[in-house]
Amino acid sequence: MPYYTKLGQLPPKRHIQFRRPDGALYSEEVFGTEGFSGPTSTMYHIHPPTQVHGWKTLYETRPEYVEQSIMRMRHAKTAQMPAKGDPVTGRVILFGNSDVEMSICVPAEPMDYHFKNAQGDECLFVHFGSGTVFTAFGTLRFRAKDYVVIPKGVIYRMEFDPRKDGEPEPRFICFETSNGSHILPPRRYMSKQTSQFLEHAPYCERDIRTPELPLTFDEKGEYEVRIKARDCVHSYRYSYHPLDVVGWDGCYYPYLFNIDDFSPIVGKHHMPPPTHQTFEGHNFVICSFCPRALDFHPQAIPVPYNHSNLDSDEVLYYVEGNYKARKGIEQCSISLHPQGIPHGPHPGTIEASLGAKWTDELAVMCDTFRPLFPTKAALEIDDMAYPRSWDGEHFPRSLAHGGGTPALTAGNGRGEKVPARIRAADKESARSSAGQKASTTDTWT
Repeated sequence: MPYYTKLGQLPPKRHIQFRRPDGALYSEEVFGTEGFSGPTSTMYHIHPPTQVHGWKTLYETRPEYVEQSIMRMRHAKTAQMPAKGDPVTGRVILFGNSDVEMSICVPAEPMDYHFKNAQGDECLFVHFGSGTVFTAFGTLRFRAKDYVVIPKGVIYRMEFDPRKDGEPEPRFICFETSNGSHILPPRRYMSKQTSQFLEHAPYCERDIRTPELPLTFDEKGEYEVRIKARDCVHSYRYSYHPLDVVGWDGCYYPYLFNIDDFSPIVGKHHMPPPTHQTFEGHNFVICSFCPRALDFHPQAIPVPYNHSNLDSDEVLYYVEGNYKARKGIEQCSISLHPQGIPHGPHPGTIEASLGAKWTDELAVMCDTFRPLFPTKAALEIDDMAYPRSWDGEHFPRSLAHGGGTPALTAGNGRGEKVPARIRAADKESARSSAGQKASTTDTWT
């Protein structure tokens, strides 16, 4: 995070003597980025953090991408993915490139070890479930719809609460940097002088939940810490609990942000996706499409215009709300629209959206500036019919002169005239078939 905070016990100055109750020195660790010219935090351990042993390589993590020469719209139905592994081993990478990897996790087992990603930042969006992330910086109590941002190098263990009857299985999506960049709030939301959130930002410091107590675990024993680095996960052993920090301060730490605390920016006309941006890394952004008031121009078209984002591939994870602007989309669906093909509203959704004042959609988007490639796991849940879902008549011929025109009759495309009362009935039928109400619609891009 860009702003300063602290937790626990600290000496009055950096790099001076700071002693434990038994008289021995606490072990200071400067936890820094970009060769210590970027954000850092200073941590104070009960034990030297260098005392590890028993290292060995467990498994490789480099994803295998397929169909790299094929460009088409994709729809991955992740709701059918079975639970497996723990919150780390259960992650299944579906799409990615040299900048970011996107995975789905439906964990079936608890973590019996601690984990450190020394290769990239992680941004987890918790769709279902609640629990605790125990980190070297303190405790993060998460709930559904939380973003959990864990910077590179942070040791943590993720623990879900017991699932209650009728609740869905815990589930989260993970965006992981694979280019060494860090996941941060968009720079245009931040003051260049102080890194304070600016007034036009859709969220601010009050929305960020930082680590809390309990912080320190002073226990001896045999503890495994798995470290991801060099496209492998390695196992290391500690003779003490790895979360032995008594205090820290700085600008580099994990935190939580709930998507319901995002304040959408709305306008007179349809707003483009960058207005929904929530985080950014090098060559990719993460956006939050949240319930909001729709465009207020009297002739506004609430659904997105057809567009070609010529520099970006676009991935959308559908969380909840109205999916009628996308044929066949369901909760937990992932759509991928590549930069080489225009995309936009499905047939019938433009007319059906007219007059809507509100959308209850909730989705998480990732736009990348390099093409995204699928894995074999993505192909296993691929909806092959999705690329043809734009087929059909977007503007029914019977509506050619509709929309409030005074004409009494209009052509039906076969050289015949259609009475205005039939055209009005056709228009109502089009709205009904799209499953829309006049007051709400869906505006995913």
